[in-house]
Amino acid sequence: MEFTAPGKVILFGEHAVVYGHPAIAVPLSGLRARAWVEPTRDGAGLVIHARDLGQRLTLGGDPAHQFSVAAQAVLARAGAPEPNATVNLESAIPSAVGMGSSAATSTAVCRALAAHLGAELSANAVSNIVFQAERVVHGTPSGIDNTVVAHEEPVWFTSGKPPRPFRSPARCHLVLGNTGITASTGELVAGVRERHDTEPRLYDGYFAAIGALVGDARAALKEGELARVGKLMDANHKLLNNIGVGHSRLDELVAIARDAGALGAKLTGKGGGGNMVALTEGADGQAAVAQALTEAGYTAYETAFGGAT
Repeated sequence: MEFTAPGKVILFGEHAVVYGHPAIAVPLSGLRARAWVEPTRDGAGLVIHARDLGQRLTLGGDPAHQFSVAAQAVLARAGAPEPNATVNLESAIPSAVGMGSSAATSTAVCRALAAHLGAELSANAVSNIVFQAERVVHGTPSGIDNTVVAHEEPVWFTSGKPPRPFRSPARCHLVLGNTGITASTGELVAGVRERHDTEPRLYDGYFAAIGALVGDARAALKEGELARVGKLMDANHKLLNNIGVGHSRLDELVAIARDAGALGAKLTGKGGGGNMVALTEGADGQAAVAQALTEAGYTAYETAFGGAT
């Protein structure tokens, strides 16, 4: 049996979240990691085969790897000895681009291994285990990735507080466009900090405006008002440009998406390159935006969340 987990994307609130304002992240149900277990010979122990990476990990040989940490936590919760089995893992989620690849792959491993052991794990239990694994990758993770991925629901997040999942009754169709540009998260965050320290009143105003529209966005999502969500995405993009994390390539992707009929579009994540996310009107609108981005020479990903799956 195969078990899957989605990626994630920040829909609202990037950078301002560092200054105490809320952010919203949503699952990328169309981009998933998948895992399945195959029994092996006696004495083989547990092997985690990350097929995309060409890696075969063991609990004894790689105890500090994120997948080993997750597997050890599942075994502890199940009260089970190490099985003779291989957990196979594959992922369609691009790595190192803010799409929650590490959380999704760890989640898939957890669910596949737990099922093989006959153990039932709640979404909260999986989220907590994956948070432990995320520490290996990110050092001090926010907790937002593991929560979004494990619950597969939008999450409201404020630094220092537990992430809170919520639901959107409307099916939200998204298109992500990749600029092909890689930027340093640390440098972008440091740059915003430096500009904030130079002009604190101006930047506090920007962050407060972002925080306010994040609250409006959650209300609009919970009420299924997608046109309103799109307008708020446009406003968030403008504010992110104001704080200096935009890029001309991102603006180009946003313009392509809007011209193709998107309800709204913005940069997502750290900025300075990376990805753009657009909200579309249904599956037909999604296809039109994805086609426009592809015809312009960019990589596009289609996904959705909320509503009836």
